[in-house]
Amino acid sequence: MFIYKLFIDIIPFLLLGYFIGKIRPSASEKISQSLIKFGIPISVMGLLLKAGISIDLIHSAVLAFITIAFFIIIINSAAPLKSILPNYSLQLAGLIGNTSFLGIPIAIALLPTDTINFTIGFDLGTTMFSWIFGPYLLQTANANNTFLNIKKLLLSIFNSPASRGIIGVLIIYLFGLENIMENFLWIPARFVIYLAIIAVGARLGLIIKSKKMIYEFKDNIKYSLLLKLFILPGFIYTMCRVFNYQELETTALVLQAGTPSAISTILLAEAYKKHRELAAKTLLKTTIVSIATIPLIFLVINY
Repeated sequence: MFIYKLFIDIIPFLLLGYFIGKIRPSASEKISQSLIKFGIPISVMGLLLKAGISIDLIHSAVLAFITIAFFIIIINSAAPLKSILPNYSLQLAGLIGNTSFLGIPIAIALLPTDTINFTIGFDLGTTMFSWIFGPYLLQTANANNTFLNIKKLLLSIFNSPASRGIIGVLIIYLFGLENIMENFLWIPARFVIYLAIIAVGARLGLIIKSKKMIYEFKDNIKYSLLLKLFILPGFIYTMCRVFNYQELETTALVLQAGTPSAISTILLAEAYKKHRELAAKTLLKTTIVSIATIPLIFLVINY
């Protein structure tokens, strides 16, 4: 299923973006800025309305959100970890997974439908963290400020794409339009993802100069890859055991944790002009390696 999704739903749009990037080098930045301003709020609204609100969704969303926050704090508090993951682009690439476009379809294909709220909840938690705190972290890096600035943090949360999406959903629920808007917003929400993949391809079109680059793991990318595809899934598996999640629920959450780096990491890097090539290379290489690691994770948990 993963390989099918890769070749049918991702590679064609990556290739389209790749050639657009070759022709118009500024395309990825312009697309990313438009997505952050308009597309991501629509995507968040579509996801929330489609999933509905349940206790399982809330539990898995909180687990994902707190886990990412925990790792960000630990990495930036420990000098040895900070030295191998020195910037927020690498850190976010190692913690934010492509749960929307790969994780959810994979889980739907492999697991019973009653685990869907765990799957979507984890996706929601990672989405909220990346679009609430991602802009703040990268803006902080641009300004060379301290790690925590309460005023800027609150402003970032209020103005973030995810917060605008949440506010939109609350307004829809307030007027009792959720049943009408659910399907109406789900279509543009999926379109946003395809457009985001084109933006990724446009960035890759600027950085891929040879096949050799695909196999190089410079700029500490290997540490981000190790964190994303091995350490994070292992941590989530441990937490699931600690909180006595059932086997299927554990599988759903660990599969989400083991997805490759998210498209949002490139969109953020493009919008705030921070380590754009690094984010693109990390996404490319985690996606390639995850072709092997995702089936392996599923087999290890279930056998």
